[in-house]
Amino acid sequence: MEYSSRDSSKHGASDSPRREERVVYVMPDQEAWRQDDDSIDLANVWNTLWRNKWTVAAITAVFAIGSIGYALTLTHWYRSGMLLAPAGEETVNTGISGQLGSLAGLAGISISTGGSSVEALAVMKSRDFTRAFVEEQDLLPVLFADKWDAEAGRWIEEDPELWPDAADGARVFDKSLRRISQDRETGMVTVSVDWTDPELAAQWVTLMVKRLNDEMRARALEKAEANVAYLQSQISATSVIALEQAVGRLLEREQQKLMLARGNEEYAFRVIDSAEVPESPFRPNRRLMVIVATLFGGLLAVFFVLARGFVRQRGADDASDAPA
Repeated sequence: MEYSSRDSSKHGASDSPRREERVVYVMPDQEAWRQDDDSIDLANVWNTLWRNKWTVAAITAVFAIGSIGYALTLTHWYRSGMLLAPAGEETVNTGISGQLGSLAGLAGISISTGGSSVEALAVMKSRDFTRAFVEEQDLLPVLFADKWDAEAGRWIEEDPELWPDAADGARVFDKSLRRISQDRETGMVTVSVDWTDPELAAQWVTLMVKRLNDEMRARALEKAEANVAYLQSQISATSVIALEQAVGRLLEREQQKLMLARGNEEYAFRVIDSAEVPESPFRPNRRLMVIVATLFGGLLAVFFVLARGFVRQRGADDASDAPA
């Protein structure tokens, strides 16, 4: 009995064994896989650098020589500084302070005998103080030397409105030349001045501190003299013995202030370390500049050589894979 091909295909599926389908994975050649991968081969990198070692050396040398030449053209800047200690505030003893505090407060009189370091620092940083210092020392031709004709003794610009004034000098001096810092724990103050002439830097910082002490002492003298005049007028005007005695004690304290201010040149700050003429500049750091520039040039040379080798290898691979 014969079956049709249709029946045979229909019934033969159950009689014949089932064909198993298998998927076979073939691992690619290991060497070819390495060539197709974009991972870095250290041996190839080293060989590329070794073949182009003179190129790397030449680029690095150019950066090193260029940095040396540039560093030699820079102007030396010197820093001279002073270490200061607050003169302190001598106050009356507790008993007198308790007895006279209310009366002094009503009269608007302070019973301390020393200057305030906080006030003194604020005065030194103020625009008025810096402007007055620039004018007294005639610093405008020095600070704006590029605009000043030293031989003719006048400004290069013909228009007076273009000439720098004391406000311009104070702004330059405060932002670029003067440095003021205070240690919060000890209260010590460091004042420094940066300039291209080491002798001028030491001279300016010394004169600036002296001017600050003189100004703070002048303010204290003016205030104490006004207080003395006021208290003397009150003593002559009152007939109450107790009040006269209290005002007399206040008058005595103000007279002590006058004596201390007149006899103390370091009224606001005492000089701990005076300014010295610096022997070596603090900037530019030529050695550091040359080292950084040389390292940068070497890294740039390595990157350039490796990038050029990579581009060339890519081009060669594309040419070999192209159909003939």
